[in-house]
Amino acid sequence: MRFPFALSAKIAGHIIKHKVRRTPRFAMVLQLEPLHTCNLTCTGCGRIREYSTSLKDMVPLERCLAAAAECDAPMVSVCGGEPLIYPKIEELVNGLLEQGRIVYICTNGVFMRKKMREYMAANFSSALEPQLKQLVAEQLVTEKEAEAIRNADAAAKGKSVIAPSKWHYWNVHVDGLEFTHDLIVEREGVFKECVAAIQMAKILGYQTATNTTVYRETDVQELEDMFQFLSSLNVDGHTISPGYDYDAAKKDMVKRLGKKPEDFFLTRKMTVAKFAKIEEWGRLFTIFGTPVYQEFLAGKRDLTCTAWAIPTYNVKGWKAPCYLMTDGHYDGYQQMLDTVNWEKYGVVGGVARDPRCDNCMVHCGYDPSGALGTNYQSGDNWKNFKYNFGAKPKPCAATAELQQRAFNGFSIGKGHLAEAKAAINSPAANARGAFSNNGHDHETHVGSHCGGGDSTERDTLLAKIAEARPAQPE
Repeated sequence: MRFPFALSAKIAGHIIKHKVRRTPRFAMVLQLEPLHTCNLTCTGCGRIREYSTSLKDMVPLERCLAAAAECDAPMVSVCGGEPLIYPKIEELVNGLLEQGRIVYICTNGVFMRKKMREYMAANFSSALEPQLKQLVAEQLVTEKEAEAIRNADAAAKGKSVIAPSKWHYWNVHVDGLEFTHDLIVEREGVFKECVAAIQMAKILGYQTATNTTVYRETDVQELEDMFQFLSSLNVDGHTISPGYDYDAAKKDMVKRLGKKPEDFFLTRKMTVAKFAKIEEWGRLFTIFGTPVYQEFLAGKRDLTCTAWAIPTYNVKGWKAPCYLMTDGHYDGYQQMLDTVNWEKYGVVGGVARDPRCDNCMVHCGYDPSGALGTNYQSGDNWKNFKYNFGAKPKPCAATAELQQRAFNGFSIGKGHLAEAKAAINSPAANARGAFSNNGHDHETHVGSHCGGGDSTERDTLLAKIAEARPAQPE
């Protein structure tokens, strides 16, 4: 099967239950943001900027679990911010699993290996020794880390951890191959860490997925190469969505980066062009979502926005009307459903009801429409059933050539900060390289600015280029 039967059956059962009850609006996926703190400053993300005054705030564990129970969505996407920074992330994931929900942890991947080492330490026995040896052999765990796992103390053994489960996915942010991804997340080495985390997760028996946002300059061939590479890692599924110029992201683009949003984000026409091959990708790779939504992305049909099916809960309450647009926050889920005038949003017949919706074709607004049949056409139900319960595409072969295409930046000294690093490390600069190892491992380095979305490292290096260059003749 393309997706695990139990997961697909759970979601299908949830939809059928509410259809029989004629529930007008109900949640399919809860976007749960326990905090907005992040260790990266991704271009195109407005989360840190939109909630800049509440970055240190966190939703209490009890309230997170209560929100999931309140909307009763069968699936919860734990996002943010970087959710692995949340101090009670293990208790949150386990609490959601105890509620019988499917859990996706949407992470940038930087702290994944740490969390998985904690799982191994808490549960280590001779049964885990073969996996641990394999991890060491593949340089995914150091010898020192392996010994710490084998000789874990009582505190490590008693720690709440995130264990492998058929109901849980690591959902790793990957926006392209190495050069592109590191450029978008604004830090070199992150793609390499994501790949290492995925490899470690698969060895330990976790389910893994990726989520990708497509932007104006995203190369379509690179997307295919990315899917082939991820398939060769046996990633279990992929979410892909167009980059949309929502308000918070546009403001960040102008204020922080000095760029024009129209040079970065997609219009509807551009989205259709970028996603012309989405149906082919759906056949070749394990793309999450419905074939109906894929037809919409390819410009073959219209869908009506159903943002209410993927509600967002965060430090300020229930966010409306959608994950990307904010017209208000509400104390209660039902209050939000009853208060918001949902007919004011989306695009119908090619006309935007709200000008902010004009270029939006993102999955959190339109993917549920394909599953709910809001614009039903004959054969849609069979199409969705066949796609979700059909055979899973075979993984691509892991070849040296594919590996070479994937690691095309930081790993081979061609990262987007290569010029800055060369300038700083040159004798003329008379300065120690900011990216020198200093005895620390790679994972520590890429996660070293946890807590505030600090882009100082990147900005300082770029500023140093001009300083290090010889003065130009007048």
